[in-house]
Amino acid sequence: MKIKYIYKATVITVIILITGCAEKWLDEKPPHLISTESLYTSLAGFEAGLNGLYTLIRQEREGESINPVGGSNFLRIEMAINGTDNMCANRLAGGFVVCAALWGDLNGPQNANLESHFIWLYKVVNTANTIINNAENKNDIDWSGGSSGPEENKNRVIGEAKAIRAWAYRHLTYMWGDVPLSLQESLGSTIRTDWTRTPVGEVRKQLISDLLFAEKSIPVIPSKSGKISRGAVQHYLAEMYLVKNNPDSALFWADKVINTSEYKLITARYGVKKNMPGIPFSDMFLEGNANREQGNTEALWVWQWGYGTTGGEGSAPGGNNIMRRWHASEWYEYSIGGVKPLVITVDRGGRAQAKVSFTKFAMDLYEPEDDRGSYHIIRKFFVLKDAAQNAPAAADRLPPGYAYGDTIWMKWDKDIVYEKVPYRNWPYSRKFDSADPVNPSGATSNKDQPYLRLAETYLIKAEAQLKLNQPGPAAETINILRQRANASLISAGDVTLDFILDERSRELIFEEHRRYTLLRTNKWIERTRLYNKNGGQRITGRDTIFPIPQIVIDANLTSSMPQNPGWN
Repeated sequence: MKIKYIYKATVITVIILITGCAEKWLDEKPPHLISTESLYTSLAGFEAGLNGLYTLIRQEREGESINPVGGSNFLRIEMAINGTDNMCANRLAGGFVVCAALWGDLNGPQNANLESHFIWLYKVVNTANTIINNAENKNDIDWSGGSSGPEENKNRVIGEAKAIRAWAYRHLTYMWGDVPLSLQESLGSTIRTDWTRTPVGEVRKQLISDLLFAEKSIPVIPSKSGKISRGAVQHYLAEMYLVKNNPDSALFWADKVINTSEYKLITARYGVKKNMPGIPFSDMFLEGNANREQGNTEALWVWQWGYGTTGGEGSAPGGNNIMRRWHASEWYEYSIGGVKPLVITVDRGGRAQAKVSFTKFAMDLYEPEDDRGSYHIIRKFFVLKDAAQNAPAAADRLPPGYAYGDTIWMKWDKDIVYEKVPYRNWPYSRKFDSADPVNPSGATSNKDQPYLRLAETYLIKAEAQLKLNQPGPAAETINILRQRANASLISAGDVTLDFILDERSRELIFEEHRRYTLLRTNKWIERTRLYNKNGGQRITGRDTIFPIPQIVIDANLTSSMPQNPGWN
C-alpha cells in the first residue's frame, strides 16, 4: 500500500500517521494483510518493526527524491554538513547545495529540501512511537526468543526504539529549535490539527530520558550488525550534556564509552588490505573492514547496505548510499589541453558529482606527516594508466606531453568560489570510495560505513575537559588521536575550543554532523563566514535555525504554529 498526500492541510498529520502502519518497507515480501495489531504480537514482529525503523533512518546517507519523477537527488546528511567552515557547495544542482551557496530566501519556508527532511524525521518519530506504544501497552505479546529472557527482550526493543526517537529529535532540535513533541503513535482516529511547538529544552529533556532508558537495555555489542550499540547511546548522552552546559555529566558518559573494553581505537593495520600500502586510520573505511566482526573495534555504530535488494535489516540490508557521489570530484571530466585523460574505474571509486567539497581551510588543516591528510584517505592525485593497468576499463587518454605513469595532481591553492564551480580537480575524502565492479559508472554504492566512531567520543571528552578548565588532561585526550595519526603532539597551552573544532575536522570530516557541532559551540556563523568562501559571507543570524516548512504551518488548521524568527 502506498499512502498518498491528498491535500496539504493534512500533511502534519500525514507525516506522523504515514508510518503508523508497519507495511511495505518492513519486509522485501510482506504478507498481503499486515497491520500494527497483527504484527506486534511477538518478538519476531517487533524485530520486523525495528528493521523498518533502521531502513528509514539509513535514508540519511541514501538520498531521497523530492520530485514526482523520483531518483535519489537529495542527500539528507548534506543539510548537516554543507554550508559550514569545512564543507562548501561545488556543483549547484539538486539538493541543499544551492541554498548552502546562496542562502537568502532560498533558505525559506517553501524550500523543498527542508520540507522533505522535516517530514522524514517525523516518519522516524512515529515509527518509533508505534513500536514503543505497542510494546509498553499490549499485554498479550510473546517476548520469548533468542538467548535473553522475555523481560530483557521487551526492554531492549523499547530501548532501541527510544534511542532512534532520540536520534530523530536530536536532528530536529538542532535544525529547527522548538518542534512538536510527539510521544504517542498517531492513527487515523487521532488526527490532530492543533500541534504546538515544544520548547527545545523540554524536547531535549525527553531526548535524554529516552537515551537513559536505552543505555540500560541495549547491549554493548548488538546481536546484529547495523543496530545501535550502548556505546553510541552513551556517546549521544555525552554530547547532549555538553549542549546543556553540564560538562561533568558529559565527561562521565564519554568515559563510560572509552573505558568499555570492547571499544578500542584502531592503531594497527587489519583486514582486507592489511599487507598492502595503507595506514591504520584508513583501514576501517575500506570495503570489507567497516563492521565489528570484520575487525573494526572503533565502531560504535555501523550502517550496512547490500547489493540487489531493497529494505532489509541490520544483518542483511538493502538499498544504496550516495555518499561518494555527493563528495568525490568529477575528476573524469577534468580536461588538460582539450583532453579528458581519466577513465572511470573501480579502483578510482566510480563516478561522482562533487556537489559538496572540502573548503581550502579544511584541506590546509593537516600537517605533512598527519596520516588523516595523506593520500590513503584523501584523493590528491591520479596516475595515468594503460589498458592493462585499467582493465577491464580502457586506457587513459594522454594529454599532449604526458605519458603513462605520469601523475595528475589535484589542486586546492585557491578557495572554491561561486563563479567557478564545479572544481573538477579538487581533492576529496576516500572514506566512501566504492564502485560496482559490473557498473563503475553507477551513481550509488553498497559499501558498509562506520556511522559513529570512538574517536569522536575522545573529542567530546576533550571538549568537556576544556569546559572544566582541565586543558592538560584535554591535551592528553587529543594526543591519543594525534599519536594514532602520526601528527605532532600538543600541550595544554594549545587547547582551545577552536583547536578542538579543527581537530574534529581533521578526524571526522564528512562523518560528523558539522553544522550541529558548530551550532552547539556557538561557532557556526563566525567560522563559516571566515573559512567558507562559497556561501559563508551570505549567512545571517536567522540561518542558525531553519524555518518551519510552510506546508506544516498551513496544515495546523485549528491552532497557530509560530514561525522561526526572520521568516514571518
